Amino acid sequence: MHTAILTFEGYNELDSLIALGVLNRVAEPGWRVSIASPAPRVRSMNGVTIEAMVDLDEACTADAVIVGSGARTREVVEDPAVMAALGRLDPARQLLAAQCSGTLVLAKLGLLDGVPACTDLTTRPWVVAAGVDVLDQPFFARGNVATAGGCLASGYLATWVIARLRGLDAARAAMHYVAPVGEKQEHVERALRNVTPYLDAALIPS
Repeated sequence: MHTAILTFEGYNELDSLIALGVLNRVAEPGWRVSIASPAPRVRSMNGVTIEAMVDLDEACTADAVIVGSGARTREVVEDPAVMAALGRLDPARQLLAAQCSGTLVLAKLGLLDGVPACTDLTTRPWVVAAGVDVLDQPFFARGNVATAGGCLASGYLATWVIARLRGLDAARAAMHYVAPVGEKQEHVERALRNVTPYLDAALIPS
């Protein structure tokens, strides 16, 4: 199972790298998590440069794709080449998730038509202008599409992806690993409380 985290120039470290860290707590054969970018290297909004592990073409074939956010997302959605490459994303065959301004990318791709979404307070007006109803909550999912609002809600997206691909036990274990000592149970319960209402119990083992 491959999860690609779309990470663009001006990316928010808390979005892409927290998701990367939580998802990599799953230590199973065939489990892979990649930073995907349209360029070989991207620089964060705070000056942290990282190298892409896969390009956008490979990312679009992943089992799950998380669209990270950043300071330049409005430039991303105005880039015809990038948006054309991302036009292959398809919730009929893969999980799609977006963090904060990443929600704007899904909206502009037409992947949130009729689906309410979560985003951060800064991005909210742009997502609303794109015709999407924005919810005042940290996480929402419908079918194979999920969105989260607020940098630290990236853990909820990771929890959802793991639960969908590997089940609740794996999601619980990953969150328990990264949660603060002395607060692990509280953090695990909060993550599951936000995510489990949007899981199909018939498909996800407990």
